Amino acid sequence: MLRGGCFCGDIRYELVGEPFNATFCHCSICRRTSGAPVVAWFSVKRAGLRWIAGTPTTFASSAVGLRRFCPRCGTHLTFEHRDLPDEVDITTGSLDDPEAVPPVDHTRTSSRLGWVRLCDELPAFAEAREEQ
Repeated sequence: MLRGGCFCGDIRYELVGEPFNATFCHCSICRRTSGAPVVAWFSVKRAGLRWIAGTPTTFASSAVGLRRFCPRCGTHLTFEHRDLPDEVDITTGSLDDPEAVPPVDHTRTSSRLGWVRLCDELPAFAEAREEQ
């Protein structure tokens, strides 16, 4: 079981089930909502996410996306896509052990900042990853 939460500790969660789609997202919306040049994410089945302390605040960052974050410290925690109702994306950095779910690729590289040069050999997709 994976556990995590926000910086101040007000929000805590537990995850049951296997993580999938671990990625570095380069989209401009992730960049703007996090204040970071790139955000590491992974997905879990929505039924596997359980909030065990606190209640995150929600923000509709687009017509299809809902983000959850701590109302006290601002830690970005989740992303939910309207067209993928059975899954939720979790910020890898909010895990107690972020080493447990390393990214396996890069998505939305069409929005990548020109000065971001990660030294890895992971696959990169201009937009969403190709169907597998």
